[in-house]
Amino acid sequence: MKHVIIGTAGHVDHGKTLLIKALTGIETDRLAEEKKRGITIELGFAHLDWPDGTQAGIVDVPGHERFIKNMLSGAGGIDLAMLVVAADEGFMPQTVEHLNILTLLGIRDGLIVITKKDMVDAEWLEMVQDEVRERAKGSFLEGKPVLTVSAYTGEGIPELKDALYALVSKAAEKSVRVPFRLPVDRVFSVDGFGTVVTGTLIEGCMKEGDPAELVPSQTETRIRNLQVHGKTVQTAYAGQRVAVNLAGLKKTDVQRGDAVARPGSVRISRMLDVKLTNLRDSGRTITNDMQVHLYHGAAVMLAKVVLLDRDALEPGESGYAQLRMTEPIASKNGDRFVIRFYSPLETIGGGVILDDAPMRHKRNVPAVIEALKIREGGSAGERVEQVLAEYKTALPTAQQLSAKLGIEAEELAAELADLLGAGRIVEPLPGRFIAATALDVVADSCRAVLSGYHAKNPLHAGMKAAELRQKVFKALDQAVADALLGELCREGLIRRAGERYALAEFEVHYTRRQSAIRTKLLAYYSGAGIEPITVDEVAATFQQNERADLKQVLDSVLSGGELVMLTPQICYHSTAYTRACEAAKAHFAENETITLAQMRDLLGTSRKYALAILEYFDKTGITKKEGDFRRLNRGFPPAQA
Repeated sequence: MKHVIIGTAGHVDHGKTLLIKALTGIETDRLAEEKKRGITIELGFAHLDWPDGTQAGIVDVPGHERFIKNMLSGAGGIDLAMLVVAADEGFMPQTVEHLNILTLLGIRDGLIVITKKDMVDAEWLEMVQDEVRERAKGSFLEGKPVLTVSAYTGEGIPELKDALYALVSKAAEKSVRVPFRLPVDRVFSVDGFGTVVTGTLIEGCMKEGDPAELVPSQTETRIRNLQVHGKTVQTAYAGQRVAVNLAGLKKTDVQRGDAVARPGSVRISRMLDVKLTNLRDSGRTITNDMQVHLYHGAAVMLAKVVLLDRDALEPGESGYAQLRMTEPIASKNGDRFVIRFYSPLETIGGGVILDDAPMRHKRNVPAVIEALKIREGGSAGERVEQVLAEYKTALPTAQQLSAKLGIEAEELAAELADLLGAGRIVEPLPGRFIAATALDVVADSCRAVLSGYHAKNPLHAGMKAAELRQKVFKALDQAVADALLGELCREGLIRRAGERYALAEFEVHYTRRQSAIRTKLLAYYSGAGIEPITVDEVAATFQQNERADLKQVLDSVLSGGELVMLTPQICYHSTAYTRACEAAKAHFAENETITLAQMRDLLGTSRKYALAILEYFDKTGITKKEGDFRRLNRGFPPAQA
C-alpha cells in the first residue's frame, strides 16, 4: 500500500488547521497554548481517508515566523504540498518563505488552496486567484490546481478531496528497501511504556522488535512498540507518521532533532559536502565563512559555509560548499537541507548533501571540485547498478562485480554502500546483491502468480512455498529463491503463512455457513487431542448439505496450518501436533534415535497414532527411517519449536 504525506504550508491564521478539520474531522491543535492563542506552534497530524481505502497523512505545520523551526521539522517527510492562502489577505511574507522551503526540500507536486472564500466577494476572490497564480510562477506549484474553499461552510471541500486523491494516486511510492530512518520531532514518556518518540518515517520499514540506533549519539535501543495514527502495528512503512516506543531509554536520552535508524546505516560527521543554492529572492549574498543556521530533518545547528569553487554565491546561484558544524550531524547522501541567515533569522538557501562524511577540503582545488561533480552525477554508481540489473536474480558477490567492472574493492564497497543506502540495490544474502529494478520484476511475477492462485483458491491461506519457487524462480538455487521471497515479505509485498505464501493484503473470507463449519471443526480437533476419530467419521457429524462446504473449509484450515493432516484419515489440531513435536524434540535432545514404541510411550497413545506421527516426520524430512529406528534429518523447523 502506498503511504503519502501531505503537508500544509502558509502564513499564520490563514486557516490551515480549520481546513484540515474540515477535510478529516480531526483537530490538530493539540496544545492548550495553541487553542488559547489560535495558532499552531507544534506539528499537528491527521489522516485523510477515501472510500476505496486510500489514505494519506496530513502534517499541519506552523505558519508564524517564530515557529519556522517547527515548520522545517515537519516538512522533511512531505510528499505533496498544500499551500494555503487566505482570500482576505493573499500572499504574505511567510507564504513566500514556506514556498521557498518546500522547493529547497525537493517537493515537486501539490496544489494551492484559497481559504475563507465566504469572507470576500466574487470579484475579490478572482483577483486573489490571479495573484496566487502569478506568485507561484517559477516554483514547483506553477500551473498546479488552485482551489477555493470555505472550511466554515464546507463549500469546495469535496472538490478539494477529489483533487488531493488525484495527487496521492500518482505520487511516487517510497522505497522500503532503504534502511529505516525516522527523524524525531517529539519526545515524551507514557506510564507503563517508557520513552516514546514521533516522526515521519522517511525511509525503509521498521518492525516491532527490530534493533535500532539513536543518532547522532549512537545509543543502542530496540523498537518495543509501534503505532500509526493511534493504532498499534507490527510494521511501519516509509511515508507514515509513526510513534515509536524505544526500549532502554529515558526521555532525557532523546531530544528533538535526533533520528532513530537501523544500526550502522547512518554516518555521523561534523562536516558535509553539499551543492548549495542561494534563493533567487533571498536578497543576500552567501559569502565564504558565513555563519548560518542549518536545518536538516528535525535538527537545527550552527554551521560555517566554506565555498569551494567561488568567493560568493549571489541570489539565484548554485555552487559546491563544505558545511562545518559546531556539533555532530547524522545524515545521508542525497538528503535535503535548508539554511537560514544567522541574524536576523530568514531563509536564504539550501541544497542537497553530496558527501555525508568528507575530509576537510581546501578551497578552489580542481580535484575536489571534480570529485563533487562525479558525486552529483553518480556515474560510478550507475555503472554498478546497470551491471547488477544485467545479473537479474543471480545475486553476484562484490568480488564478481569488482572483476566485471574493473573497480577496486575499496571503491566498489563505497559505491555499494551508497546504493544500498539509497534503496537502488538490495542485499538479500550477506555479500550478494540485486538491483532494485530486478527485484521489482521478481515482485511483479510473484504477485501475479499469487493473485491467480487466490482467485482459484479463495479459502486457502496461500500457495505452497515449493510451488511458488517452481513457478517464479524455476532452476534458481533454493537458498537464493527463499532470500528473495524473504525480501519481498520484509517489504510488505507478500507474506508467509507457515509453509505457504500469500499476497500481503489477502484475507480468507468465509460465508456464514463456512464460518460455522470452521468453528465446529476446529473445536472438535482441539478437544480430541492426539487421538481424533477419522476424517470420514468427522465428516459424518455434519449435515449432508454441509459436506461440499466442509471439504473447502478443511482444505482452508489445513493450508493455514490450523490443522495438520498426518495421513488421509488422521488430522491433528496444530496444538496437538506441536505437543507431539515437543515430545520428540525432548527425546532427541538426549538420544540419537527413536523407535515406534518409544514414540507411543512418549505420547501415551496407541501404535496407530504414534506410527502416523513418525511417518509424517519422515515425509516432511524431519526424521529419516533406518530399519526399526529413526534419526533426525533436517530437524524441526523453528515455527514448531
